[in-house]
Amino acid sequence: MKRILALIAVLCLLTGCTAPQVSDPTVGGVVNDPSIPQTVPGEEKGELRLPYNRDGSFQPFTSGDVNNRCLLPLIYQGLFTYDREYEVTPILCKSYQVSTDMRTYTFYLEKATFSDGQQVTALDVEASLRAAKNQGFYAGRFQHVKTIDATSDGSVVIKLDTPCENLPILLDVPIVKASQVNDPVPLGTGPYLLEDTGDGKRLRRQPVWWCDAELAVEAQIIPLYHGTTQRELWDLYKFSGLSMVCTDAYVDFRGDYELWESENGMFLYLSCNMKSNVFSKKAIRSALTHAIDRETLVNKQFRGFAHSATLPASPEFPYYSETLAEKYGYKLEKFAQAVTEAQLEDNNVILLVNRDDPLRTHTALAIAEMLEAGGLAVTIPEVSGQDYINALKWEQYDLYLGQTKLSPNMDLTAFFAEDGDLNFGRISNVASNALCKEALANSGNYQSLHKQVMEDGRICPILFRSYAIYGRRGMFSLLSPSRDNIFFYTLGKTMETIRITEEIQE
Repeated sequence: MKRILALIAVLCLLTGCTAPQVSDPTVGGVVNDPSIPQTVPGEEKGELRLPYNRDGSFQPFTSGDVNNRCLLPLIYQGLFTYDREYEVTPILCKSYQVSTDMRTYTFYLEKATFSDGQQVTALDVEASLRAAKNQGFYAGRFQHVKTIDATSDGSVVIKLDTPCENLPILLDVPIVKASQVNDPVPLGTGPYLLEDTGDGKRLRRQPVWWCDAELAVEAQIIPLYHGTTQRELWDLYKFSGLSMVCTDAYVDFRGDYELWESENGMFLYLSCNMKSNVFSKKAIRSALTHAIDRETLVNKQFRGFAHSATLPASPEFPYYSETLAEKYGYKLEKFAQAVTEAQLEDNNVILLVNRDDPLRTHTALAIAEMLEAGGLAVTIPEVSGQDYINALKWEQYDLYLGQTKLSPNMDLTAFFAEDGDLNFGRISNVASNALCKEALANSGNYQSLHKQVMEDGRICPILFRSYAIYGRRGMFSLLSPSRDNIFFYTLGKTMETIRITEEIQE
């Protein structure tokens, strides 16, 4: 315990951190501070102003900048999108067919147009999906895709290496012109066009948009204000009339605002080294879940902007079983009993974390205290950057605290396939890997998969992170943010009405 407290003190000195002074708003609530002016430039006339990072990228397939990615749904559209409950809705897809073995999907397109008036073609869709498959942001969700091909009849055919019941949830990928997939800002089919004014950037509403939808924003011109740090964004909000701020951590904003949260897909978890003296024992691995007080981590470390997840899926996911989750919840005495029965009291375990991430480091410290309360001793080594990656590859840990962006269908293949990107020990887990594929083929199998994962204990889910979205009161009455899509909207179509029931015969 002394070792952990000392480490906290060192971290505070290194990062200059102090305990944040946090007010207590509710989501959608109001916070008023009479010491701060309630009127700022532009607010009187309700001008919409949004943040962006001029040093970041707007390239839809590679950009990782939070502020810029928040604007992408206003510029681009995918074949599909999905709401905060992960219900899929069609956008650029007019209709689709699925083969009897669920390995081949055929998508037919709406008569949609890009911002220059040219019609979207199957070749544009093929090129966009291929670019997304081969580049950063979306790459993980294409691991089961074998081929993507435009056909002579104007459709797009996707073939998979395993049956997949719900491929459309993965296809919210922005569709751009085939000739522009590598451009820094390719043209899109969304309601706004990004323009460079010489002094900065702005969004301009399309005078003729190919579709009709009720949007959370209706301004003809949206000036964009550069800001990157929380301090810069707060100053813009306070002094320059910025209308909205999106951040992945709670900020002590003051004044009058509405507050939303939306998942960003970032999954925080513990993973066990199967060769560890302690966690090679299944009884200890499967009991690890009972040592983690997830609600405390969500509230204290993440200020409420995360969802505790006992199972390896978002609690918002339709196939997350609360009943099953209760079985694996926080019960420290169960973990302590497993440690005692295995005669492992005071055994030292190495908990690896990337020290480049202060929030994850503080979370690791809190987890270390929980494990020590359960009877183990914990050491957190000073590793970051490439040293952290090397320690993972060489399995120089008993546990590591990891973070990854799970695909919207909560596919866990990367953890359990022998060549999976997150299977650092390269240890085959035939049962879990098989259940991963069964869950993709039939969503009713997710409960069996989650039960197997928790009983095996190789990974211990902790939480899913969220964005905090601050907006000026009354400016965003229609805002209904979903994962990675603050400005979510639908076109009124449903998956049932656009599916061609005559199946493709393979």
